[in-house]
Amino acid sequence: MDLTLKYGANPHQSTARASADPAPFEVLNGKPGYINLLDALNSWQLVVELAGSLATPAAASFKHVSPAGAAVGNPLTDEFREVYDVADRELSPLACAYVRARQADPMSSFGDWIALSHRVDVPTAKLIRREVSDGVCAPGYEEEALEILNKKKGGNYPILCFDPDFTPPDTEKRDIFGVTLEQSRNDVRLDESILENIVTRNRELTPEARRDLLVATITLKYTQSNSVCYALDGQVVGNGAGQQSRVHCAKLAGSKVEAWHLRRHPKVRGMAFTKGLKRPEKVNAVQRYVEGDMTPKERTAWETNFETVPEPLTAQERNEWMDTLTGVALSSDAFFPFRDSLDQASRYGVRYVVQTGGSVRDDLVVEAADEYDMVMAISGIRLFHH
Repeated sequence: MDLTLKYGANPHQSTARASADPAPFEVLNGKPGYINLLDALNSWQLVVELAGSLATPAAASFKHVSPAGAAVGNPLTDEFREVYDVADRELSPLACAYVRARQADPMSSFGDWIALSHRVDVPTAKLIRREVSDGVCAPGYEEEALEILNKKKGGNYPILCFDPDFTPPDTEKRDIFGVTLEQSRNDVRLDESILENIVTRNRELTPEARRDLLVATITLKYTQSNSVCYALDGQVVGNGAGQQSRVHCAKLAGSKVEAWHLRRHPKVRGMAFTKGLKRPEKVNAVQRYVEGDMTPKERTAWETNFETVPEPLTAQERNEWMDTLTGVALSSDAFFPFRDSLDQASRYGVRYVVQTGGSVRDDLVVEAADEYDMVMAISGIRLFHH
C-alpha cells in the first residue's frame, strides 16, 4: 500500500502519505487524512481487543488519537433508548455497542472516527448515517450498509476495511525531528488475570464489575497518557486523557461521568426543543445545561434552543441525583501517587478500581479505598500510550 492522504495533521502540511507492505486495511471509499489514520489504527486495535476479551461486538468513538467513548454490545434498556435518542430504532448488538460508544460523551464525539469490531450491518449503518463523523473502519460491511455509508459527505465519506487476520510487526518505529524512535509493540494481554491481586478489605468483584474494569482498562491502553477511565454497564462513561497530573485525569473524566449521569435527570428528559433544532445543537444545549455555568449573555443565547426554557438544576438536585449513581468501575493507566484521585472518584459512584500500583504511598491509597468501601486490584501493568 502506498496511499496519498488528504493532508497531514494540518491542511498546510500538504504532503502526507501512508505506506505498508502488507497493508492492514483497504480504503473502500473517500480519502482519509493523517489524523484519520492515526485514529483508525488505534481504534481498530481497541475494538478488536475489547471484542476478543469479552466475546461480544465492540465499538469506539475516537477524536485526536484518544477514545471519546468505547463500549461492548450490551442491550439498551428503555430508559437508555430514550436518553440516547434511539427509542424507535432497530438495534443489533453491534448497533448497541456503537450507540453506547457515541453517547459516552456525544459533544466530544462530534466529528469522530468510528471503529467497529464486526461486519457492519444495516441498523448500525443507519445510526452512523445521522451522525457527524469523519470516517469508519470495520472488518467488513453488508452490501446495503456500505451503500448507506457511501452516501455520507456527498459520497466522500472515508470507509476502511481492516483485515482481521493481519498481525503487525513486533517492533514499532516513529520518526520525530530527524530521530527514529523504536520500541516493541505493546502486546500485553489484558484479561481477568489483571484483577486477581485485590488489596482492599472489600474483595467482592461481580461479573459486571470485572467486565467494566476490562472495558476501562483496554480503553486506556489506546488513550493518550496520563489517563483515567470510568466505565459502567459495558461502556465508558468518562475518559480523562492527556493530563499531566493523575488527579486532573480523575477530575476531567469525573466531570464527563457527571454530565453523562445528569443527562438521565427528569428535567433533561423532559426538555422540549425548538422545532427544527439539529441533533448537534441539541447535544450542545443539553451539555451546557448539565454543566450549569453560563454568563447571562450565554444563557440568553442558550434559551433559544427550547420551546419552554427549563429551570436550572439546583445544587441540591445535582447532589441528590449524583447520589443515585453507584457501581462505577475506574481504571488508571499508572499508579496513584496520592489518595486524591480516589477522593475525586468517590464523588462519581466508583465502587471498583484497578490500577498499576508501585507508588511509595500505595498504603495510603489502599486506606482511601477502604474508607470508601471500594474494591481495588493492583494489576502491576503500566499502560502509558503516546
